[in-house]
Amino acid sequence: MSDPAESAPEPSPPPEEAVKEGVHPEEGETTDEATLHEGGVELERTIGLGGGIAIGVGTMIGAGIFVFPGLAAGEAGPAAALSFAIGAVIALLVALPTAELATAMPRSGGGYYFVSRAMGAAAGAVVGLSVWLGLVFASAFYLVGFGQYAVATLAEVGISFGGVGPVTPLALAFGALLTAVSITGTENAAKFQNAVVGLLLVVLVGFLTYGVFDALGIFGRETAPETFMPFGAFPVVTTAALVFTSYLGFAQVATVAGEIKSPSRNLPLAMVGSVLAVGVLYVVTIFVATSAFGSERLAEFGETAIVAVARDLLGPVGAVAILLAGLLATVSSANASILSSSRALYALSRDALVPRRASEVNLRWGTPHVALLLAGGPVLLLVAIGRVEVLAEVASFLHLVMYGLICVALVRLRRTNPEWYDPSFTVPGYPVVPILGAIASFGLLAFMQPLSQVVGVSIMIGGGVWYRVYASDVELRGAL
Repeated sequence: MSDPAESAPEPSPPPEEAVKEGVHPEEGETTDEATLHEGGVELERTIGLGGGIAIGVGTMIGAGIFVFPGLAAGEAGPAAALSFAIGAVIALLVALPTAELATAMPRSGGGYYFVSRAMGAAAGAVVGLSVWLGLVFASAFYLVGFGQYAVATLAEVGISFGGVGPVTPLALAFGALLTAVSITGTENAAKFQNAVVGLLLVVLVGFLTYGVFDALGIFGRETAPETFMPFGAFPVVTTAALVFTSYLGFAQVATVAGEIKSPSRNLPLAMVGSVLAVGVLYVVTIFVATSAFGSERLAEFGETAIVAVARDLLGPVGAVAILLAGLLATVSSANASILSSSRALYALSRDALVPRRASEVNLRWGTPHVALLLAGGPVLLLVAIGRVEVLAEVASFLHLVMYGLICVALVRLRRTNPEWYDPSFTVPGYPVVPILGAIASFGLLAFMQPLSQVVGVSIMIGGGVWYRVYASDVELRGAL
């Protein structure tokens, strides 16, 4: 994927630095190459359009293809494809406001940075700490999934370990590897992400293309007719709430906005483009899966439904291919989440909302190595402890809160119109789009498991307590 150049100058974002106990960091400005300060360079812009799309797509491709088809079809029948389409529309309602804010404030931190500048340090601290921990939880979930897919792939080719196999050791090894790759250079992590996502898309597009031809009868197979909406309309909506967790990745592009080349052009394209690409893949996946077996049979397969579909269409080779795709999907999701988690913590540290040490940049590799260790280290600890399934939904809860607040932040900035707010991309259909995005994001919280709601709220309360105890004297320059 190419990295198109952009010659137009970027609008200057608000000063990001904070004042705390006599600390007065230098004022900064952004360029297409880096974020510059009087004291030196913050983070070099090394991620192009292809890398941005790879982060968004690589984070989102996962449960929507490798976990949800059987579960969703059991709830809504073939109309589960419509549920995924509804999820994509909701994601776009949030992606568009996020893109506008990102072009006005192309700094590392994403949702934290936007909320803190529009709603103050307290709200920023709660969101920033929640996003950091949420991405840590999600990364651990992805790595455990990688270990499970690795063991299943080996079993498919005749290598069996008995029991659950070395799931945890494999997850720990790759978690350490991904953290090391990110520390040795963002460009290295972006190249790795491009390669993994590129190979993943080749496998998935090939499989789904064959599946579509098969479903349409081009290969001579007959598909049993089935009512599109066998359980009515309401299950379609509730299933949309279930599968929306598959779209919680596009905002990771904004989290690394400080390292995106030509942000005024590449940020909106990467966020909106990744949602559209993944949405199409999800809808086609449900069509292929329900055409192969029918929704009732798919529901019996449960979380392994897509592997059964691949085996039915292409035999053992198809099963191995889709298992390998699952490996690639979990690796790319974990890689993007570790990278994004560290940038959220980095932005918090630059604002003095957490200790300043976390914003140190390695002079050799130009990466926030301390923040990366504080992202990768807890991930490995959670993987070793196990039981990360609940944490994955907690991560979704925290993301939805951030998405709703991002939409609120956009409305607030548009209404107050500070001098520094000069986005190069503006949301079409304002104010309807951000208002609907906020309502949809907050509304989906009601459909989550009670335990996830309790844990998510507890984390947010903990973030508020941290702010009061540690950072209540912080003043964010440029914040409203």
